[in-house]
Amino acid sequence: MYKRVFIVDDDEVSIFLTEATLDFEAFAEEYQSFMSTKDAIDALLANIDGTSPQPLPEIVFLDLNMPLMSGWGLLDALAPYEQQIIDSTRIFILTSSLDAQEVKRAGKYKLVTDFLEKPLSDTTIQKLKKQAQ
Repeated sequence: MYKRVFIVDDDEVSIFLTEATLDFEAFAEEYQSFMSTKDAIDALLANIDGTSPQPLPEIVFLDLNMPLMSGWGLLDALAPYEQQIIDSTRIFILTSSLDAQEVKRAGKYKLVTDFLEKPLSDTTIQKLKKQAQ
């Protein structure tokens, strides 16, 4: 079981379904959701610079298509902090679009662990849980 998971998505229903599915599978102890990439970046940077007493999340589920700043923008903003993040946090793109170009683009980011399709399936969750052990 993971300790902390961030869900970054601008859709309340998607957040609810993702968190409910993960919770049903006893995936993590704590979930924190963000409807904007800016808020997620602020939380992650607070964990990195020590202004937050919380550790970095072990998992981030990141939607790509968001207003104001996309998931790509979040990844670009975190690039300078890659070394502080990469050993403790795995970022999974969680999107309803499995566009081959986006999958290819995601592969260029060292912080991206995998590209997953919404909604999360039980099989995918079980696979991720096994990786935690």
